[in-house]
Amino acid sequence: MKKEIIINAGANETRIAITEDGRLAELFVETANKEKMVGDIYLGKVAKVMPGIKAAFVDLGLGQDGFLHFSDIGNRFEEYSAMIGDDDDQGEEGEKEGDPSLVGTHPGEEPGRHPHDAARPSTPPPSNNGGDHHSQHRAPHREVKLEKGQEIIVQITKEPVGKKGVRVTSEVSLAGRFLVLLPFDGKIGISKKISSFKEKRRLRKIVQPILPEGFGVIIRTVAEGKDDSSLTNDLKDLVDTWREVEKTVKSEKSPCLLYKDMSTTSSVIRDLFSNDVSRVVVDSRKLHKEIRAYIRYTSVQLLDKIELHRDKRPIFDVYEIEKEIETTLARKVWLKSGGYLIIDPTEAMVVVDVNSGRYAAKKEQEQNSLRTDMEAAREICRQLRLRDIGGIIVIDFIDLDDERNKRKVFDELKKEFRRDRAKVTVLPMTEFGLVQITRQRIRQNILHSFTEKCPACGGTGLVQSRTTTINQIERWIRRFKGETSEWRIIVKVNPQLADSLRVGTFSRLRKLRFKFRLWITLETDPAVAIGEFRCFSSRQGKDITELYK
Repeated sequence: MKKEIIINAGANETRIAITEDGRLAELFVETANKEKMVGDIYLGKVAKVMPGIKAAFVDLGLGQDGFLHFSDIGNRFEEYSAMIGDDDDQGEEGEKEGDPSLVGTHPGEEPGRHPHDAARPSTPPPSNNGGDHHSQHRAPHREVKLEKGQEIIVQITKEPVGKKGVRVTSEVSLAGRFLVLLPFDGKIGISKKISSFKEKRRLRKIVQPILPEGFGVIIRTVAEGKDDSSLTNDLKDLVDTWREVEKTVKSEKSPCLLYKDMSTTSSVIRDLFSNDVSRVVVDSRKLHKEIRAYIRYTSVQLLDKIELHRDKRPIFDVYEIEKEIETTLARKVWLKSGGYLIIDPTEAMVVVDVNSGRYAAKKEQEQNSLRTDMEAAREICRQLRLRDIGGIIVIDFIDLDDERNKRKVFDELKKEFRRDRAKVTVLPMTEFGLVQITRQRIRQNILHSFTEKCPACGGTGLVQSRTTTINQIERWIRRFKGETSEWRIIVKVNPQLADSLRVGTFSRLRKLRFKFRLWITLETDPAVAIGEFRCFSSRQGKDITELYK
């Protein structure tokens, strides 16, 4: 599989596209007002403890409090908390249970999982997908002592989604090119993607003697074959960074930012640019120079794979990425067979409907349905990665009668999801042809980077009918006339609604005037939604809409 990283750097927006065999597989967007937050470390203050939901809310100074579930608090929490305001540096020691993989090193990652690494220093083996939720391998029942006002060091693991704030963990980590430093864990883990036992032993022998006491580390996949100096320098940089974090903890008051992780572009290069990437193409000279400087310091053998885009045409047009981005915004996605997908996000889940798109002869119905479902399974996996859709996904496949064919679709989904770095769980197809999937969610899906809610419908896709709104205006006037002696008002409505009120010789507006013996001055305002209206008192000169609603 040919894998490429294409980077388009604009004045206010940077877009990173990852292609597989020439097709867009993943897309990351970073703008000036939407910076990556995952991986940032804060000194927070506990704002509220809620034992009923086994969670606490932590004030990070972000407007919305961070959500800290008790399962995201390490077993040595009390010991590491000692470093806050302590001059004896006792907080270095600690032991972190659960998945010690890098927390939030990648813009599309779920906490406790790293793009290339699923290392686990504990005895239990890793999962098939190369990552696990935090709660696995953690003691199921453990008393957590948190108090309101208590200071705590946390790391962001999920971006804010909708009205929900960030999710945080007390199990912090720092990512480097070859290593992941675990300040409160004394264990050494190695990526399971390094299959050679001799290589694992060699890497462990390099790291173990130079690892400071009380620290843990994960050896990443890209460390395979690297010499002593590369690992030593990477570890030194990480430890120095953590020492700076410790100094900040003792000098600053909560809430405050202790450590800012790399930007989206830098983290993609750090985490995803490895030997399996055929090339990186970037259209910014400045960014090209920065990437080369970083790779020259960490992986000099990859320098020749970094290219500067010199074509006058936009880089995403040259590699036909712009056209594919348009499909990520579309509700309907066409399949080569003539079928299509309908992707509908809801509050609780994302629903995908698979349609054949054309009539199939009855005698071939099962095979045609299977062919469409198999193609749909591959495209759905791609769309989920591309749109970065997380949470619960329910897919309504075309009905299949043969259980063996249902199994084929299920197996195809599992096979395609092996390319996905996010943790995915797929359940077998039900008798109704439904497949239920959960996919790790760390940020809002890519649509939120390009779109915003419609001011008219509020994101529902539906607006109130004009007739309903006119009837609401009439009821408002009835209440107004019943409680006041005023006889003149100003009504502001959307221009389209104004047309409906004025149409005809004996218009609805004229009827309202005669019916209620009220002089109504109708004004148009495009800022007023079609399903809304505002009423002003001519005598008082103020908005009185809410008084009589």
